[in-house]
Amino acid sequence: MRKLLLLTALLTFSLNSFGQASSSNTEWFASVGLNAINSQGTQSPVGGLSDWAINIPVSLAVEVGWTSGLSIEQAFTLNSFAEGDEIDGVTLQEDFTYFSFDTHAKYYFGKHIFPSVDWIDFYGNAGVGFFNVDETNISLNLGGGVLFWLNRRQTFGIRAQIIGKFALDHADSGFDNNHYQAHIQAIFAL
Repeated sequence: MRKLLLLTALLTFSLNSFGQASSSNTEWFASVGLNAINSQGTQSPVGGLSDWAINIPVSLAVEVGWTSGLSIEQAFTLNSFAEGDEIDGVTLQEDFTYFSFDTHAKYYFGKHIFPSVDWIDFYGNAGVGFFNVDETNISLNLGGGVLFWLNRRQTFGIRAQIIGKFALDHADSGFDNNHYQAHIQAIFAL
């Protein structure tokens, strides 16, 4: 029940934030791409290729920018672990579907590093998420990425990011515990 209440509060905050950001100086972006999940049961996001789940790698997001460099993103990802895959050192005896809803605050700081370059930008993000493998769990998320603009007007680009998801109930959650998720997405202005 506590998880359902937290999810409801998260979604209410997200939708309320998007609804209040409708002034003329806001920028809206959508992204679509691929994701991979690394759930090795370790703190390191680097592992062998067999440790990454990429079976249904759908990644979607909507992002609204408020001020210079600051934005909010609502993301949805879908993936799966197939029978025979390993999660946290355990070989799966059946297929599991992974899905998540994540809300992130993002700060784009690339202009502070490269003030005269407008085709690349770096960002850090932090937020909360709701995800499910075998059970549901809430996570605190921390990550970052790089965005490459493919046109001068900055209306279309490619971004790569990695997010660490730290489950709030990781000790008793089985497969639904800490993991990393990597994304590569096309991003475009709405």
